[in-house]
Amino acid sequence: MRIGELASRAGVSVRSVRYYEEQGLLASTRSSSGQRHFTDDDVERVAFIQRLYAAGLSSRTVLELLPCVDAPSRENSDDALERMAQERDRLSAHIDELVRTRDTLDALVATARAHREQMEAAGAVC
Repeated sequence: MRIGELASRAGVSVRSVRYYEEQGLLASTRSSSGQRHFTDDDVERVAFIQRLYAAGLSSRTVLELLPCVDAPSRENSDDALERMAQERDRLSAHIDELVRTRDTLDALVATARAHREQMEAAGAVC
């Protein structure tokens, strides 16, 4: 199938398919005229890539996980599980930092509100 059909069947843009190919996540064959051709299996591969992106993984990380799909083995499975655990830890640390940042902002908002209330009580508006 051609790139437009793959994109349509997978529910992504043609640009996304091209990006996946550029990143080494997806491979095509080329016709004599240079057109990309994909297989029915590539529809599921694109859907899988989309699920990995939705989980917050980068292209580089997705590429690191694909050997588990392309060449299933105990070692590849262990490597993929370890890599996903590392990504989960990274996301958890980022969430913790965002919570601390939000808490700091909440404190600043509370301080600003209290200051405004004091100014209004004194007859001045800031």
